[in-house]
Amino acid sequence: MTTSAFATTAATAGEKKEYWRWEESAWVDETMNWRDAKFITAGIDVGSVSSQAVVVCDGKLFGYSSMRTGSNSPDSARNAIKAVIEKCGMTLDNIHFVVGTGYGRVNVPFAHKAITEIACHARGANFMGGSAIRTILDMGGQDCKAIHCDEKGKVTNFLMNDKCAAGTGRGMEVIADLMQIPIAELGPRSFDVDEEPAAVSSVCVVFAKSEALGLLKAGWSKNKVVAAYCQAMAERVVALLERIGVEKEFFITGGIAKNPGVVRRIERILKLEAVKTKYDSQIAGALGAALFGYTLVQKQGVPAKAAAS
Repeated sequence: MTTSAFATTAATAGEKKEYWRWEESAWVDETMNWRDAKFITAGIDVGSVSSQAVVVCDGKLFGYSSMRTGSNSPDSARNAIKAVIEKCGMTLDNIHFVVGTGYGRVNVPFAHKAITEIACHARGANFMGGSAIRTILDMGGQDCKAIHCDEKGKVTNFLMNDKCAAGTGRGMEVIADLMQIPIAELGPRSFDVDEEPAAVSSVCVVFAKSEALGLLKAGWSKNKVVAAYCQAMAERVVALLERIGVEKEFFITGGIAKNPGVVRRIERILKLEAVKTKYDSQIAGALGAALFGYTLVQKQGVPAKAAAS
């Protein structure tokens, strides 16, 4: 699926370059006319690092955005939905039902309902990867979740690691800044090494950062250090998956799913290839929320109170 850049921050003269800063994006399906839809629903996933908005027309994906989460959850939610609806002439008044999810789900001011991100990621993965999906790894900004679901995308079991930033988007941002490598380049560059190194010994981002600096001083290349850190992240999340058990089919959601340096190493350890999708893996939670909204509005009808900004 093609995405168009919505915004990006470039370093200017005298400004410190922010290597961690990933490109924000927004997309709408220009082959669809949202005005023809009976029900339009939206999901807003306000995470610790990024916020996504997804708009669904009669159960079909119409548009989405992926934006940086700011210091204020309500503003981050508004910013995310604004990025989508401004591309197609839609307003909040045109949306019949909004579901909030993620870290800031209770702070989406125009949401009619809040649903946990675990349920939403399972529902979104079911849509994106198909009804055969049984195990989901959600690698978010500040936590990781291993989820089991049934053929309808209903959660049957889950485990979560939120004690450490290792294996998360925030951890990768720290390494990007430390290595002074744009975050989108970390994964590909981790394979540009003469020999695959062992994982860094520490799973804690703070100590891994110190260890990485030590390895650079010892003569390691930046690429080799990144490879060692990607391997450590992979081992960390596989340990979580093994606690719950990995069933076929296996699907990865979240921002780290876009990092081949981590994903391919996870697949190598598990000896299992993750199911690929044409969709942006980062929108799974918001997509699941929008789909829950569609189910609810079909059953309950349009809420008496329209969404408010």
